[in-house]
Amino acid sequence: MLYYSCVNAPRCFPDNYIHFLVATPGPVSCTEAARVQPHSPFAPAHDSFNRLLNRLEPDPEELWREAEPAVEKGRGLLVIDDSTNDKPYAKHMGLVTRHWSGKHKKVVRGINLITLLWSEGDRRIPCDYRLFSKADGKTKHDHFWEMMLMAKGRGFSPECVCFDGWYASLENLKQIRDFGWKWLTRLKGNRSVTPADGRRRALDEVAVPADGIVLHLTGYGSVLVFRFFAKDGVAEYWATNDLTMAPGVRRHHAEVSFAIENYHRELKQNCGVERCQARSERAQRNHIGLAIRAFLRLEHHFYTTGVSAFEAKLRLVRDAVRSYLARPAFPLPMHPTA
Repeated sequence: MLYYSCVNAPRCFPDNYIHFLVATPGPVSCTEAARVQPHSPFAPAHDSFNRLLNRLEPDPEELWREAEPAVEKGRGLLVIDDSTNDKPYAKHMGLVTRHWSGKHKKVVRGINLITLLWSEGDRRIPCDYRLFSKADGKTKHDHFWEMMLMAKGRGFSPECVCFDGWYASLENLKQIRDFGWKWLTRLKGNRSVTPADGRRRALDEVAVPADGIVLHLTGYGSVLVFRFFAKDGVAEYWATNDLTMAPGVRRHHAEVSFAIENYHRELKQNCGVERCQARSERAQRNHIGLAIRAFLRLEHHFYTTGVSAFEAKLRLVRDAVRSYLARPAFPLPMHPTA
């Protein structure tokens, strides 16, 4: 009993780690986090950061508490997509499995992060997230629907819900419709549809104009489908349950929903989300959650000042370089001349 009463209080808290992720341009590790702490007899050591990552209870609810004041639940878009955090050399790290990577255009080893993002065009606010794990037996569609239910319970009433064609299953489309929400997604060309002539066939076999056509999606009902050609000349189909959506609105929603791609890229570049070296699943979950909260701070700074996350981090480096140039620490020795 005496032993437990003498245990020291923790010196490291989530904000210590979050601000380290915001500031550091280099390695992301508990050792590095300890090395850059301000000089103090009570500064947390690397063990304190390691214990923090394994002490916290991984919970996306912490993210929502910080994100809620920044969102307007009755407007804007909700966007869902996933991204793979590269872990090519990790053989004994929790959560690492094989996933398709849009960056590498192939299946790679990594941690799959599924994010629910709110945006009205200017701001990108991550509201919820899930991490894919074979251990919990849940599919990406299960995580998709969990986040949709959570968003409904939190009072969201978005203008539209946008997501990749991977999530465009009939079950997901019907469940969003049952909420009374509009959705916009991409459909593959082999989806079965019935045009006005009443003959069911694959979407690729139907003449779909750029300004849209109403088709019957087998197993669902009427949807409005648009077609446009990507840069490589491949036809892409966008579909929505809003049968009155104008082509310009579709383009606007597609542009806003692309914000999640930029979000995933900046999360990796500016917040070190895929650079954690901890092996345990719990530590990885906590690191990723704290990295997303670090992004939230950088995004708030950008929205209020106009300074991008990249520029904000670069200014920190400039200050350090400026301090060094004022007093260079690595001069060559001066040799006397003959």
